[in-house]
Amino acid sequence: MEHKEQLKLLKENVDTLTMTATPIPRTLHMSLAGIRDISTIHTPPSVRIPVQTYVLEESEALIRDAVRRELARDGQTLILYNRVETIYKFAESVKGILPEARIVVAHGQMDRKTLEDSVMKFYDGEYDVLIATTIIENGIDLPRANTLIVTDSDYLGLSTLYQLKGRVGRSNRMAHAYFTFKRDKVLSDTAYQRLSALMEFTDMGSGYKIAMRDLEIRGAGNVLGKEQHGHMDRIGYELYSKLLKESLGEKKVELDVELDVKMNAYIPETYVGSSSSRMDCYKQIAEIKGEKDRKRIVDSLKENYGKVPTEVENLILIAQLKLLAKKHGVIKIVISGKEAYLELVGIESLQEVGFIDRIEGNKKDVTLSIGERPTLVFKTEGRETSEVAKLMK
Repeated sequence: MEHKEQLKLLKENVDTLTMTATPIPRTLHMSLAGIRDISTIHTPPSVRIPVQTYVLEESEALIRDAVRRELARDGQTLILYNRVETIYKFAESVKGILPEARIVVAHGQMDRKTLEDSVMKFYDGEYDVLIATTIIENGIDLPRANTLIVTDSDYLGLSTLYQLKGRVGRSNRMAHAYFTFKRDKVLSDTAYQRLSALMEFTDMGSGYKIAMRDLEIRGAGNVLGKEQHGHMDRIGYELYSKLLKESLGEKKVELDVELDVKMNAYIPETYVGSSSSRMDCYKQIAEIKGEKDRKRIVDSLKENYGKVPTEVENLILIAQLKLLAKKHGVIKIVISGKEAYLELVGIESLQEVGFIDRIEGNKKDVTLSIGERPTLVFKTEGRETSEVAKLMK
């Protein structure tokens, strides 16, 4: 996190895109609170198979059997042992129960060349088992490694465990991940929740769900400080969230727009079959901020589902109208076969956004009615509802 912040200091006003399998609690909470934007990629590579996940007690028999099964199919095994001071002793014990296996060790206190050589030799197939610390969590792509054994997994965070699981199953082979804890050990409530989440969310692309569970377990951290997780000690997490939302609300004062539009505006099941995909499309359309967003969404729909039907075009048009209404002081939009009008919040709105000039230049289609609130009335005779809606833009 500190490295990313240092990069931002090199140049001001730069848009930043961060990609992660499991956003840290603070980042996820900031997106849910509206401070940051977040998008999710749901489609895994076509050849990937979900990793078979197990949570169980650690034993020599487990290590021996799991490694030998992987050796039998000419594969490799990753064993995570996260204590540098005793990692070589542990490697010797593994060698004692698996004399046929070629074993190499890697950890962060090695000099750079030795560490690189160890990992590259494992990548090239010169070793069968890599015993390493959590250094393997970051960015190592080992297609032949399809068995993972994590010792003392109850000491590791949920995001770290999920990232480690992602080190295996990076080809079209079935992969196995064993998260172990000491025999007869009573797990803490937090550790139990973390390991249970690993068993619960085993589908491809479960990182967002894992991150949500991590947020529930660890708390959201401090938006204005360095803490990336944790609950507010003095005021409590719920009150903190309430205060944060109120503060955001002060900066995001928007008018509530009443819509009464008689148009078929929805996403047909025949166009987007998956209910989750339809919900995602609805969300994207509702968040349209301008013409660039509209074009991006339309291009995406065409690419993924084909020609955009009229119902979806109408839905996008209504989203645009609502956005413009909030910007320009419009509190009510009515479009039906018999009438169509925009009701403004006050007379000042007419002057601020140039409505008067628009009326003067288009008297045959738009008239101004001054009542309790200024109202722009649009001609509907001989026009389709969608045509009137486009005229309002």
